[in-house]
Amino acid sequence: MADHSAEPAVEQPAEDAYRLLVDSVVDYAIFMLDATGRVMTWNAGAERIKGYSAEDIIGKHFSTFYPVEDLDARKPWYELEVAAEVGRFEDEGWRLRKDGTRFWANVVITALFEKSGRLRGFAKVTRDMTDRMRAEEALRASEERFRLLVQGVLDYAIFMLDPTGRVISWNAGAERIKGYSAEDIVGEHFSLFYPPEDLVARKPWRELEVAAEVGRFEDEGWRLRKDGTRFWANVVITALTDEAGRLRGFAKVTRDMTERRRVERTLTEQRRLVGHLVEAQELERRRIAWDVHDDSIQSMVAVGMRLQLLANRLPEEEAAVVRQLDEAVRASIGRLRNLVFRLRPPELDRHSLVEALDHYLTDVAGPWGVTYRLRHALAHEPPAGSAITIFRICQEALANIRKHARASSVDVSLTSVDDGTLVEVADNGVGVAEGVDAVVPADRPAIDHFGMIEMRERAETAGGWWSVGEGPDGGAVVRFWIPDSSGGEP
Repeated sequence: MADHSAEPAVEQPAEDAYRLLVDSVVDYAIFMLDATGRVMTWNAGAERIKGYSAEDIIGKHFSTFYPVEDLDARKPWYELEVAAEVGRFEDEGWRLRKDGTRFWANVVITALFEKSGRLRGFAKVTRDMTDRMRAEEALRASEERFRLLVQGVLDYAIFMLDPTGRVISWNAGAERIKGYSAEDIVGEHFSLFYPPEDLVARKPWRELEVAAEVGRFEDEGWRLRKDGTRFWANVVITALTDEAGRLRGFAKVTRDMTERRRVERTLTEQRRLVGHLVEAQELERRRIAWDVHDDSIQSMVAVGMRLQLLANRLPEEEAAVVRQLDEAVRASIGRLRNLVFRLRPPELDRHSLVEALDHYLTDVAGPWGVTYRLRHALAHEPPAGSAITIFRICQEALANIRKHARASSVDVSLTSVDDGTLVEVADNGVGVAEGVDAVVPADRPAIDHFGMIEMRERAETAGGWWSVGEGPDGGAVVRFWIPDSSGGEP
């Protein structure tokens, strides 16, 4: 019996293995053309990509895959000529599927020669790159839109620096703000924009160091234009790193804030002057109040006492006239005391802000026919300057309610918040939208109402804020916040 155990395994011919490999590839169309360009072989990838079966396409000219404009330009024949001449041709462009739809193809045509040098045909490898092409087009379009956006911005200087600080891009806003054209500045170090004192302190280099270390740097300060003039700039420098974390450069955005700074300084100076005027007004009010209290009221009290003594010594008929005169003096004293209170509530000097407001509400709410509630959660008594500002704004808010709100109740609350005092004066009246000349919402002009202007200016002069709006249950709510550092004793 024959022994077959030592017989070698039968190997598949290399040509068959290669054919099996090619036929199995589905991501690439791999096929052969004869020397005239007719299809000789067809793999599974070619069928998947182009839509033709082997029976459909073998024997047909490969120009079938090209759109009309390429046929008019005789592109298929040109490609075979180049491949036959130099051995290889590569291209990307539109090709056609069997159903007539287009796809973006990467094509490599390789000439196949016999050992004698005679051209046998061509190997053609095609890959569908439509998705990649569309992604690249979308990326290019996005980059172009971003470039146009950056280039079109005029209010901001937006440019890039390399890791050493040299300018590598320059937008129209940068040219407008700094005065340099792209030709002037690209390649130059951004320290050109800094005044001498900043260069001595090596500020430009320190800014890049901080941005590289923490990712971002922001600053405001003087910068130089090309003509040497200075402008006040807000600057943001952002470090740009690649996926590996390597520093690729910096994005720098600069805005000319000169005009805003001038306006802010003017406004600050105006508020300082208003503050001095308010302080002078309060000092004068206090002086008048004290003079009236210590001089006029005391003198009238003395007159009243003498009139009482005189009435006790006169006959009844004459005493009745003197007592009437005494009552008139007492009434005048009451009016003067009310005037003194409005000029300068003595409780602010003797006791507290809450007591002064409570006294004021007691005096005014009853005659108006309005009920009131005063609540407070103060961690401490506000400084004298803050207290008088709060009191005056509350006075104006309450006067506004009396004149316009047609309210039956008022709720006043004081709370210590953020190193200051938050105050709310709420009523149940007609609200911000109805009453004529009534409380005006913060987002509407209030220049037609002096009380609104006075309240807002008092709050802002003290370093705080003021607003007004609808209450949760109707009516209006005046809210304002005054910092504890609003000023000293007026």
